[in-house]
Parts: sequence; C-alpha cells; structure tokens
Amino acid sequence: MEENEFGNKELNIKRLMELVKTLRGENGCPWDKTQSSRTMAVYLLEEVYELVDAIESGNPDDICEELGDVLFHIFFVANLYEEKGLFDAGDVAGLVTEKMIRRHPHVFGSEKAENAGEVRKRWHTIKMNEKSHLKNGSLLDSIPGGLPALMRAYRISERAARTGFDWDNIESVMQKTEEEWSEFQCALNKKNKADISVEFGDILFTLVNVARFAAIHPETALKDSIKKFETRFRQMEKSLAESGRNFDSVSRSEFDTLWEEVKKA
Repeated sequence: MEENEFGNKELNIKRLMELVKTLRGENGCPWDKTQSSRTMAVYLLEEVYELVDAIESGNPDDICEELGDVLFHIFFVANLYEEKGLFDAGDVAGLVTEKMIRRHPHVFGSEKAENAGEVRKRWHTIKMNEKSHLKNGSLLDSIPGGLPALMRAYRISERAARTGFDWDNIESVMQKTEEEWSEFQCALNKKNKADISVEFGDILFTLVNVARFAAIHPETALKDSIKKFETRFRQMEKSLAESGRNFDSVSRSEFDTLWEEVKKA
C-alpha cells in the first residue's frame, strides 16, 4: 500500500480516534451513543473472527480492511472508558508497550534467549510473577472462559503441562485416546446420553493433547479439515447440478464414487 494512499498515516490514527468521539458526541449517531462496553465486546469478537478468516484467505486488501474494523472497535471501547474518566487509548498503548518490554528482557535487557522455547518459558515465568497474576489462585485463572472450547482445551492442557503434569510422550497420549474410545463405546452400549456426552468430550480433550505433542494447534488442524471437506462437498454439488441431478436421486454407493472422484480432482 502506498504511503500517500490515505495521507499521513500518523494523522489517520488521530482521525480515527476523533471519529469515534464524534459518533459518541452530542450530534453523533443515535446507535453509537447507546452502545456499552458489553455490547461492543460482542461486535469486537465478531470482527476478530472476520479478521481470522481474512488472514486465512491470504488477501492483503481483505486483511487490511478487517484489521481496520478491529482497530475501530478497540478505539471505540477505549473511548467508552475515557468518557468515564478511567483511561484512554493512550493509556492502553502505554501499558501494553511497557508490558512487552518487560516480557522481552532478551531484546530490551541483558538476558539472552537461544530459541523460541526459551522465550516461551521465560514469558510464562515473567507473566506469573506480575502483580496482576499474583492474586490468582490457579495457573488456569488467566485463561479466558469465553474462548472456543477447542482453543481453551489446548490452553488448559498446555498450562497444566508446564507444571510437569503431563504424559511422557505422544505414544502415551495416543494410548490414552484408545482407552477413552473404549469408554465411549461402553457408554454407547448403555445408551446413557449424559455418559455418552462426557466420554465423547474426553476423547476430544485427549486428542487436543495428541495435537500438542505433535506440535500442531488443533483449532488450525480442524479448520483446515473443515475447509477441505467444504471444498469437496461443494464440488460434488456442482458435479450433480451439471448432470441435472440432486442429492435425492443419488444412492449411497454413488455418493462414495462421486466423493472419490472429487478427492482425486
């Protein structure tokens, strides 16, 4: 993107902050003036997911646009607290800048870090020693409860593993997965819906740990698999439509044949 496409870039940040104040001002937007931090939190979350989709697409223009939407919502929320005299966007920027400097002593201090693993370990130690975390009664307290279940499972298992409460290797975790699968099958045989749900959840949680040992993120892996299935299913729909047929006229064996054709394609 060219430097002068939107004029002075530093000025653009100031204009965005002033725009938010105008929207919330006396002659501003009726909808914007009724918003609260709680209502904006929902919209912010939606915008973050749209940003993630844009990043997955790899389109720079879409990514830039969605980053802008997220930035707008962040400034909007900050402005809500500025109106209450609590803090403003400048305080937010200053606080996070100080925190990042504190958590990177190997960059801004005299300490050394040879690899990313050392950085992660030191980051965790510094974070746990910070005043905001000393009040927490558990290592798990700082993990947001609103995270999607798969992401939260990964964070919780990762945090617990740092204490040494973990399997020795990926083979042990995979063996545990087989045990959980057997328990799930027993629950199915007993037809107890509550037990079935619990045992299925245990399978998913154990598989999250398999992913952790394999050094992949389960959320990313699942998203890729969903995308792959969606692409193939859409292609199957297209093939049927081109032949003048619909799903109601396709037998199970034909489904299998069509699916294999799509996979090869």
